[in-house]
Amino acid sequence: MNYSEALEFLCQLTKFGINPGLSRIEELLRRLGDPHRRLRFFHIGGTNGKGSVAAMVAAVLQAAGYRVGLFTSPHLHSYTERIRLNGQAIKEEEVAYILTHLRPILEDMVEKGYEPPTEFEVTTALALYYFGEVKPDYVVLEVGLGGSLDSTNIIPTSEVTVITNVGLDHMDYLGPTVVEIAQQKAGIIKQEGVVVTGADKPEALEVIERTCQQRKAFLYRLGRDIRFKELIVSPQGGEMDWEGLGQRYRKLKIPLLGRHQLVNASLAVAAIEAARCHRGLVVGEHHIREGMAKVSWPGRLEVVRRRPLVVLDGAHNYDGALALKQALQELFSYRHLILVLGILADKEREKITGVLAPLAERVIVTRPDSLRAGDWEKIALYARRFTSRVEVVRDISRAMEIALGLAEPEDLICVTGSLYMIADARKWFLERKKEDFLIR
Repeated sequence: MNYSEALEFLCQLTKFGINPGLSRIEELLRRLGDPHRRLRFFHIGGTNGKGSVAAMVAAVLQAAGYRVGLFTSPHLHSYTERIRLNGQAIKEEEVAYILTHLRPILEDMVEKGYEPPTEFEVTTALALYYFGEVKPDYVVLEVGLGGSLDSTNIIPTSEVTVITNVGLDHMDYLGPTVVEIAQQKAGIIKQEGVVVTGADKPEALEVIERTCQQRKAFLYRLGRDIRFKELIVSPQGGEMDWEGLGQRYRKLKIPLLGRHQLVNASLAVAAIEAARCHRGLVVGEHHIREGMAKVSWPGRLEVVRRRPLVVLDGAHNYDGALALKQALQELFSYRHLILVLGILADKEREKITGVLAPLAERVIVTRPDSLRAGDWEKIALYARRFTSRVEVVRDISRAMEIALGLAEPEDLICVTGSLYMIADARKWFLERKKEDFLIR
């Protein structure tokens, strides 16, 4: 297969949906020689912030001179973004080569009576096979969905496990309560492992602490073992003092925007320090500062234009919407907010709209480019509870044109609700390359 054919093959696997379980990925990796058993991992799970934490951990490890694999999902513009080595995306021809190798194995598995592996399972296998070939010093592995039955949980051990937080998301698969979701998230904790968490809900913490006790794992908690003091939260980034695991870092700068990114940065630094204390990782303070200063995570409070201000943010659940609301109120000065909103059907759309729509002068409801978009126009009904100035526009390109046409230079346009939509909005800006667009 060439790259286009390989992507089409992957696309066909989406018909198998989300099918939690480890038996298929275990058999697939066995047939590939178990590459995951020869790698060292930082395993990053949680409801929100896990992608940001993964990017930060990878950036610090790379600054320290290690060869670092990074596996995240979903991607914004290219499938290759999901699998990186020292910041460089896997090449298209490598994706095509590996999937060509995988395809007959998958077909033989089905013939032998196994359930068809899902698209995410095949992507995980592709990443682990690739990392097994290029042999990075460490792989930073972001959990896809949940934890215990997520295909990334096939790894036998980890240097450090991070559980960023536990909130209500993916309830159809993980359960309707914080306790049930926490049980899934805590499933990535390994026997005699090292765990860092920012979870603050008592019922979630109880599950995580009990799991650590049962598995004889060390646990470091934000607010108890790890502390940070916010110094600056601005449109240019954040700055904090950090303390934990016997170390102190003063005036640590974080380029990612929002108060919540200081929380994520605290967890990332803690993961590095825990690996240094327990696993012999060699990293100095200057590596932490350098890595943090260089970290980039597009589509998360990303400013792509100044006048009017245009901000893209993948706030795709209730807790993410709360963090975005706080950021909009604290970071930016503007006259009116124009909200471009598109939320997938399996999210808490009414609650997310209830957080964000009251801030807006106008709301433009649009459709995320996903099979999970569902009855996307229904979001307009929720938005009209807070403002009468609501428009429904199916195409994100047209929605962006309308928003920019309505906005005065002192206004702010915020595009949010789904990373699929963020990807399309970002692509729209990239394709136009106007002088006042900050994205290149």
